Amino acid sequence: MTQSDGVFLTPVDTIQNIHSGNIVFPSGLNLCVQRFHLLQDTFYIPLITFPFLALEKCLEEKTFPDWITCPCVPRDEFNLDVLQAFVELHEFADLNLVQALRQFLWSFRLPGEAQKIDRMMEAFASRYCGCNPGVFQSTDTCYVLSFAIIMLNTSLHNPNVRDKPPVERFISMNRGINEGGDLPEELLRNLFDSIKKEPFKIPEDDGNDLTHTFFNPDREGWLLKLGGRVKTWKRRWFILTDNCLYYFEYTTDKEPRGIIPLENLSIRDVDEPRKPNCFELYNPNHKGSLIKACKTEADGRVVEGNHTVYRISAPTTEEKEEWIKSIKASISRDPFYDMLATRKRRIANKK
Repeated sequence: MTQSDGVFLTPVDTIQNIHSGNIVFPSGLNLCVQRFHLLQDTFYIPLITFPFLALEKCLEEKTFPDWITCPCVPRDEFNLDVLQAFVELHEFADLNLVQALRQFLWSFRLPGEAQKIDRMMEAFASRYCGCNPGVFQSTDTCYVLSFAIIMLNTSLHNPNVRDKPPVERFISMNRGINEGGDLPEELLRNLFDSIKKEPFKIPEDDGNDLTHTFFNPDREGWLLKLGGRVKTWKRRWFILTDNCLYYFEYTTDKEPRGIIPLENLSIRDVDEPRKPNCFELYNPNHKGSLIKACKTEADGRVVEGNHTVYRISAPTTEEKEEWIKSIKASISRDPFYDMLATRKRRIANKK
């Protein structure tokens, strides 16, 4: 029980105030906070209030996730305290990451705004690592892999995504995220198989949740690519998805010959005397330096790419313009990829 200015507040009082006058969350809770001058220096309120609110289904689902991830007035920390209390209601011990995500994502509807999703997933990663010490080197690893799994769920089960990624691509995407080292391949294969067999079940939403945000309007087709070290043109099958450009020797290949992450890159139309309809990818901030990408050699070794720019030729002017448009949209579309890039850079800097 908490006392402020001679007024006592109990969990029952809290719920009654939220529902008085048919006031629904979050405005009712804000009114309650203001009316009873909840003490900022006590953790009693969020811890004791939230189980009643969550377990009794007293929250309006579509406003609750937005509210707990957004600072409020008059107590900026109150929302985040409730978020922490909410996450601590989940028990993730001895669950693999997919099992934990299934439980977490089913308990509410993730908001669509990047900063709010970042806070929710940061809290999830911290809780998971706390329940399962030693599984990952850091919470950043858990955070990045969790997003990769959510994106995989969309790619595998959204009928509008034509290119269904094989397990080998999922493994390649997550190289080096465990404090610079690789996660066990068996772990990644098991996570992949779990998602492939059974998609996430997520509460009904208004089309503005995480799974819709990560739906990628992908593009695929034959293009010519100029070599990095040896300047010859080779025909490759390109697939644009998950903010990466993959290229394959054949459409039936499971392993890409190369992967070009699009973060920090730009694209421009260029004139090429030997080939028509050309465009190129380049790093506007580090001109002349190698673009961070990888390719698979003939003997199966994965090595760093040799390109300061990637020059590519499309079959027609129309296709060139469509590729440029699609790649630009992929580069600039989502702040979520900026969040992931920040986490990956943080991991790389720990090496």
